[in-house]
Amino acid sequence: MDGSKRFPISDHCDGRRFFNPRHHINRSWFDVLKWRRTSTATPWPRSVEIPNPPPLRPAPQDGTIRATWINHATVLLQTRFGNLLIDPVFSDRVSPLSWAGPRRVHPPGIALPQLPPITAVLLSHDHYDHCDKATLRHLAQNFPAAKLITPLGNGAIGQLCGFAPSRIVELDWWQAHEITLGFHVRATPARHWSNRLRGIRNRRLWSGFFVHAGGRTAYFSGDTAWDDQMFADIHRKCGAPNIGLIPIGAYEPRWFMESQHCNPAEAVRIHQTVGAVKSLGLHWGTFQLTDEGREEPPTALKFACEAANLAPAEFVVLSPGESIDA
Repeated sequence: MDGSKRFPISDHCDGRRFFNPRHHINRSWFDVLKWRRTSTATPWPRSVEIPNPPPLRPAPQDGTIRATWINHATVLLQTRFGNLLIDPVFSDRVSPLSWAGPRRVHPPGIALPQLPPITAVLLSHDHYDHCDKATLRHLAQNFPAAKLITPLGNGAIGQLCGFAPSRIVELDWWQAHEITLGFHVRATPARHWSNRLRGIRNRRLWSGFFVHAGGRTAYFSGDTAWDDQMFADIHRKCGAPNIGLIPIGAYEPRWFMESQHCNPAEAVRIHQTVGAVKSLGLHWGTFQLTDEGREEPPTALKFACEAANLAPAEFVVLSPGESIDA
């Protein structure tokens, strides 16, 4: 590979930057300004009372996967092989600044000290509402055997947070890492983008994850827009997951968000296209990132599921700290 090229050249990378195959839209600061000047955002409550979650149960030993929604896109997957923590965010704000930016309206459904032993942390991309350095530092220190599994280019963030290089696994789309025999994670395509406050846009890859735990599987889509070919490919190459973990929030206004975040109707299409047995709606209700009201995503999901003739238990939303088994 050319010395100026850092990553393998592919249908989503030119060697230095990543992009979405077939068509890629980069929103500019002018687009952001237009959105902010024309925004009709529905106000969120400053705080939301959530029911006391049930006590966290031990990992199932019968082969099933237990998914517990902690908040936003943070999910704990418990299996008999080990526990995975996806996109862990426990801070009060998702922002480069500790005193400004989107602030949480409810506490995590599981507090950091209450987490069970973590086998691996799955980090889908570098955005602040998914990649929280304070949380990653805590996990690196308190779970010294845990690995960080993440797409290409994100390992440096893990190192800054205390994960030794030997504990970090970077994956390109479709690559897999075997954690233990019968327990592996594959990075899957997603239609999104990457950047933090500093640096060049799209220098780090974004992805979803497909988890195999014995005979059971879970699919986390990551942040993604709808793509008819991409999700059909995931189904074809990975099979139908027992559980899908799919975002349903942060989608308005559509002219701005359609290229990066699916809405609830598109989340139902993802669920159907990948062939998930059941799905859990994520990425809503914790931080106000976009214009829709806090309760709009689950309401819109209900209508979308009815329009698609899905059974009520086929695509669900939970309160923080609640779980489903698959």
